[in-house]
Amino acid sequence: MSIKLYVGNLNYKTTEDTLKELFAQYGEVASVNILQGRGFGFVEMATPESAQDAKTKLNGTEFDGRKLIVNEARPRTERKPGERRPGGFGGGDRRGFGRF
Repeated sequence: MSIKLYVGNLNYKTTEDTLKELFAQYGEVASVNILQGRGFGFVEMATPESAQDAKTKLNGTEFDGRKLIVNEARPRTERKPGERRPGGFGGGDRRGFGRF
């Protein structure tokens, strides 16, 4: 059973290949996905043991000039069509937005 890890505070120049090399030191990497321009991504480790080892040893360490944040990824929550996320520009008082 694979385990997905959240990897935060990434340098924007970090590539999926370099991140995979880093995590491969702790076990088989099933997949890597960096969200470009967001400073975070996900690394899926093949076993729970390798995920725990990588999380313990890499969280707080420096990589590409930044201190990594490594945690187990939270499960993605399903949203109903049209449902908005909290915060942002949705809902509430719209004074000053879009008025002429």
